[in-house]
Amino acid sequence: MPQPSPWQTAIPSPSQTHRETALSRQGQLTKPAGSLGRLEALAVDLAALQNTDTPGADRISIAVFAADHGVCVEEVSAFPQAVTGQMIANFVAGGAAISVMARHLQARLEVINLGTATPPPTSDGVVDEAIAAGTANLARQAAMSTAQLEQALAAGDRAAQRAADQQAQLFIGGEMGIGNTTSASAVACALLAEPALALAGPGTGLDAEGVSHKVTVIERALARHGDNREPLVVLASLGGFEIAALAGALIGSAARGIPVLVDGFIVTVAALAAVRLRPDLRDWLLFAHHSREPGHTRLLEALNAEPVLNLSMRLGEGSGAAVAVPVIRSACALHNGMATFADAGVNNAE
Repeated sequence: MPQPSPWQTAIPSPSQTHRETALSRQGQLTKPAGSLGRLEALAVDLAALQNTDTPGADRISIAVFAADHGVCVEEVSAFPQAVTGQMIANFVAGGAAISVMARHLQARLEVINLGTATPPPTSDGVVDEAIAAGTANLARQAAMSTAQLEQALAAGDRAAQRAADQQAQLFIGGEMGIGNTTSASAVACALLAEPALALAGPGTGLDAEGVSHKVTVIERALARHGDNREPLVVLASLGGFEIAALAGALIGSAARGIPVLVDGFIVTVAALAAVRLRPDLRDWLLFAHHSREPGHTRLLEALNAEPVLNLSMRLGEGSGAAVAVPVIRSACALHNGMATFADAGVNNAE
């Protein structure tokens, strides 16, 4: 019997029993009700998702998906395309922000190459999932074929399986790809029926003139694409290999019972596509931070998401999610370690 496609795999429901137990415990801890704010909700959500009375975020799996974009010929980035391959090497050498944070968190980090225009200077430590030397120019033709989309989704699903093999308690997806804010903005515009001007931002650091040109390129891509909002069609037409792989990884993680901590703008675009494909995924997504990329606010609204942090970050790589992990860990420590009123012999005025 053929196996279901990664995006068709069943996603379990969070444990209502463990949610109710966690809520009850929060009401008995030695503090005024609600005084720990969002930390209480984070712990309760993780307890339900992890199917446990003692939620945790000690075992973190981080996967950074990298790929190049044919739309770069339209001069939509402040950096040359060769930087994608160079940054892959920097990730595995330990010099990138996400590499530093992975060490700091004692998290497992893997770097997945889905296809670059310029090969990375090293292949040591890189998971080879190359599909092509980047996508096609989405301003003029579909970014990828249906077969390539399926390859990217499956690569993401395999990353989720590796996280499950490592018994990860939390999955973080990151991305690298010069030109990928153009692709992500186009995907978001198509899914939300928004104009390019509402969602396109500076990406790698474009000035006002550069952003205006980027908007024009996205408008051409949207005109070519048409009004189809079916998520798989949108991803193939306007997406990037790494964006599609992220969508597959998010669905694959949830299907294996691993909560996901969503990073910034590009990963949130992948999350939106994945949730449009699989609405039952939404329960498994926690949102790490509010990116400075302008379109992120609209995406968070569409997903009814309240991020943990707002630090004006827009680096990508999964860095914002990694920075949020200590807050998640604090929420779990407080939930698991605080005494109840009965334990401490403290009178509960209520």
